[in-house]
Amino acid sequence: MAEVLSCFRCGASLESLSLPLSIRDECPACAIHLHVCRMCEFFAADKPRQCREDDAEEVADKEKLNFCEWFSPRSGAFDALRAHHAREAASELAGLFGEQEKHEDAADPLLQQARDLFE
Repeated sequence: MAEVLSCFRCGASLESLSLPLSIRDECPACAIHLHVCRMCEFFAADKPRQCREDDAEEVADKEKLNFCEWFSPRSGAFDALRAHHAREAASELAGLFGEQEKHEDAADPLLQQARDLFE
């Protein structure tokens, strides 16, 4: 039984997309582009350029859309542990900025009144 492709970012199934993936294909769940290094069978984090294909051009950002001719989607691209760490980091960052916003509101009551008008 062939493994089902899943999004490298959110883990959503990509069954609804036809193969081969188009350069313009996006994840139906999180809308991230899928023609990226992290979604490719040649991606290898332990390699110097993070690619097992010697003839492929180097891509700086492995999670951004690229036009690599060697791209071939892989089924095990989603890393649940990596996604968990990313969510934790985003939550901590939001908490830091959330506290900052509350502090600013307390310092400027007119700003808070203006915000209350639109809630």
